[in-house]
Amino acid sequence: MSDRYTIPRRLDDPELIGFWTIDEFAGMVGPFTWGILAQHILVGIALSGILWFALRKAKAGRASSWVRHAAYWYLPAGLSGLKATPPSCCRLLVG
Repeated sequence: MSDRYTIPRRLDDPELIGFWTIDEFAGMVGPFTWGILAQHILVGIALSGILWFALRKAKAGRASSWVRHAAYWYLPAGLSGLKATPPSCCRLLVG
């Protein structure tokens, strides 16, 4: 019996930009852009590499949306563009 239908091996793989996931790439763009604008390209590349490594270690074994969720809970409300975030006592109970 021949297999007429094939099932992909990994349906849950995240979208990639080059070798990096979208959140890793977004984290690397900031230091790299700063390095170009400040004319310190090697420093920008080094900072991008360090940030990539740190994000990779922080996300190890977690969902790709973990960074977005952590930013919601731990960054100030002004950075996320939200009108209000839960009070800090709720943050401590959930996390």
